[in-house]
Amino acid sequence: MRHKREAGAGVTSADGAAPGSTSPGTTGPGVTGSGVTGGAPGEEETASAGLARRLAAFRGADRMLTGNASLETVRERLDRLVAEAPAGYDLDSRPDFYGDEDSIVGELERRTADALGTEAAAFFPSGTMAQQVALRCWAGRTGNATVAGHPLSHLEMHERDAYAVVSGLRMVHPTDAPRLPTAAEVSGLAEPFGTLALELPLRDAGFLLPSWEELTAVVAAARERDAVVHFDGARLWESAPHFGRALPEIAALADSVYVSFYKTLGGISGAALAGSEDFVEEARTWRHRYGGRLFQQWPAALAALTGLDRELPHLPEYVAQAKVVARALGEGLDGAGVPWFRVHPEVPHTHQFQVWLPHPPALLDEAVVRQAEETGTALFQRWFEPAPGGPPGVALTEVTVAASALEWTAGEVRAAVREFVGFVGRVGG
Repeated sequence: MRHKREAGAGVTSADGAAPGSTSPGTTGPGVTGSGVTGGAPGEEETASAGLARRLAAFRGADRMLTGNASLETVRERLDRLVAEAPAGYDLDSRPDFYGDEDSIVGELERRTADALGTEAAAFFPSGTMAQQVALRCWAGRTGNATVAGHPLSHLEMHERDAYAVVSGLRMVHPTDAPRLPTAAEVSGLAEPFGTLALELPLRDAGFLLPSWEELTAVVAAARERDAVVHFDGARLWESAPHFGRALPEIAALADSVYVSFYKTLGGISGAALAGSEDFVEEARTWRHRYGGRLFQQWPAALAALTGLDRELPHLPEYVAQAKVVARALGEGLDGAGVPWFRVHPEVPHTHQFQVWLPHPPALLDEAVVRQAEETGTALFQRWFEPAPGGPPGVALTEVTVAASALEWTAGEVRAAVREFVGFVGRVGG
């Protein structure tokens, strides 16, 4: 197994936001025993102690199914940043200044455009900013401020209505089913729209992807409506195995593509917006206006280059192993006699999927910590309540299969989950 202090290759809640939460950077509802605040007087100290306990349990674990970059100290992350730097990049070169092209940021932008097969790419400090700039640019170019998107998309769930509040855009929904829209639903929208925004995969629906045929049909339907297509591809990197297509062929379907450097590639932060030369040039202008032209960003750029070199080539392995892990988790839960559970989707579309259990998040979080403390096995990360309107009395967790999970056999996963169910019983008493 990869040692617990080399756990930056995969994070369960990949963007730091709870499934269904409306605030980016939050970690879910308040729980006790595992170190999450509830906000009442005196709880801050309890939460701090709980977090310290959780971190100690995970850092002391002998093996983890899912790595977690938040376990590293600042010194450990800095040491790894230098140790894993791409062999082809000269660390003795000067740092970047305001993202100039003749710098590490420019190198990252060129590498990203090459990976996606686009004419150009621009580095952004956050995906939220990149998405807002993309939609604003397209609204100006199409003359239509209406965006067709999904109610479970990142734009709706995790950006605090920025498309409306900041850019004055509005959203219409071709469907509210927990999946990407179909071509018929896009064609049948009752009003014009300028941009179709597709999140690939749709994270809050369970990291779901359409088939290649469905995706091409949806894009064609948008074109027939004289709309442009934007891909929220924060996790596009790991979608290629499902589609059976290379990244440039996937990206070529869209007029613009946003990709993240930390959700899958293990970077520190940052994103890129890719497309044609003229579109990216306009995006750079709006990036400056939105406050995204930062003085220096070399640590994030270096980590992103490392991710392109070290993680991107291994994503097909992670996706394949996710199928093994998901099936074994289901078999283990069934074998342990759990009366109701859900592994969603049963066959993951990417290297990420959901697990649902009929217990409160606080109870499951405590079981996670106790298993790590007493057995040295960290099977899951955080558990959350479902989004508002979801079924009561259940909790879900997101499982990300990356480097730390590659050496786990199906039998080991089944045994660990049966053991976890035992801890759930002990905690629930």
